[in-house]
Amino acid sequence: MFYRPEDGHGLPHNPFNAIVTPRPIGWISSRDAQGRNNLAPYSFFNGVAYTPPQVMFASTGVKGDQDNTKDSVANIRETGVFCVNIVEYAARDAMNASSATLPKDVDEFAHAGLTPAECEAIDCARIDGAPASLECRMTQIVKIEGDSNFVVFGEVVGVHMRDDTIVDGRFDIRTFKPLSRLGYRDYTHVTELFELIRPDD
Repeated sequence: MFYRPEDGHGLPHNPFNAIVTPRPIGWISSRDAQGRNNLAPYSFFNGVAYTPPQVMFASTGVKGDQDNTKDSVANIRETGVFCVNIVEYAARDAMNASSATLPKDVDEFAHAGLTPAECEAIDCARIDGAPASLECRMTQIVKIEGDSNFVVFGEVVGVHMRDDTIVDGRFDIRTFKPLSRLGYRDYTHVTELFELIRPDD
């Protein structure tokens, strides 16, 4: 099968999200200028550089009570900071609850039954007890093709790691089973690792 996205795929559901998988989930916490916390998961998320460490996430939707975007992007525009919380399998229901479309003055931490903790280097909340949290200063917000599509880039200025995730000096994902997004309504979690040595190592 071949299709041009501009012509449509003819299938009952869009296959694009199922092709680009698995995708890590950036559970983005932000705070607006009035001090209200927000939390939302984004599966268009990844690390993009080592030095300095940088991440990105893309927001591809719009809310009626925001200006052509979602709460996360609107808050980051106002404050210039955000935090990426890593999602573990045990938090899958809370992550899903925080994806609900809620008014901008509703705190998703409370809605999802999560406890906020203050970040160290930025004025933002993070998820207390998350396997890891990355405190970020926004470097740029890029408008890309399509309605309400924005990519947010941030430099990581603070890193939290839960004590039990460090095993023999390494951040060990087997201690918490990171959740990943697949296509449609499907998810998976990582439980096994294997190692490949690069030819030039």
